[in-house]
Amino acid sequence: MNYIDTHTHIDGEEFKDDLGQVIQRAKDSGALKLLVPGINLESIDTVRSVCERYPGFCYGMLGLHPEDVKEDYVQVLDKIRTEIDSNLSCALPPKRLIAIGEVGLDFYWSREFEKEQLDAFERQVAWSAETGLPLMIHCRKAQNEMVKIMRRYEGKLHGGVFHCFTGNEHEAEELLQFDGFALGIGGVLTFKKSNLPQTLPAVVPLNRIVLETDAPYMTPVPHRGERNESSFIPYIIERMAEAYGMTADEVSRVTTETAERIFFSR
Repeated sequence: MNYIDTHTHIDGEEFKDDLGQVIQRAKDSGALKLLVPGINLESIDTVRSVCERYPGFCYGMLGLHPEDVKEDYVQVLDKIRTEIDSNLSCALPPKRLIAIGEVGLDFYWSREFEKEQLDAFERQVAWSAETGLPLMIHCRKAQNEMVKIMRRYEGKLHGGVFHCFTGNEHEAEELLQFDGFALGIGGVLTFKKSNLPQTLPAVVPLNRIVLETDAPYMTPVPHRGERNESSFIPYIIERMAEAYGMTADEVSRVTTETAERIFFSR
């Protein structure tokens, strides 16, 4: 079975010593593509480096992660937008920049920069409307605020992913009201205390789900406690197949088609 890992931070320091082996294990386990989100200014270089090293397999995104929003966020956003525009104006293949992300809101630890986060997120949502690129959205303890901002742009957005969804049925239904968006499901699905195996089949059609690792974080069972990597996605596929009462091959086929549609159909 094949898959696309729609969210892996393989440009991070955690992979600097064995990135080639990580990539090979991903390919050996069925990976077709790995999507690498940016989180800050430094990501411009690290994401570019990975995508240039593995063209046609690794694809990048650029954005300002909510936890990286500080007093200088406007200047940082200006530099990221300049890089996005530069990538979009380049006609040379292969296509490397495929989304705006990782962007969003995160009030889990603190609301110190709440105003700045809200403004930074809305600016980047507007980028999606302007550029035609989909969004990779991170949201913790802020769904109401996130939804309010996104509704201002309904009909103008170009799809995307609500990354690392772990919510309840009501939250899932609310997010699926945004056409062209899918829920990103990763290792949490395999956790013993996770409600996702019951929540997802109840309200989420399989074709509104994409697979992700969020590597090096959120490692699935049976590798919890280890560094996460894309080659562990088959464990997520198997658990999802159990939850939906279908084969792993069907889960991999449908989720891959959804990822292709969101990120590569333009």
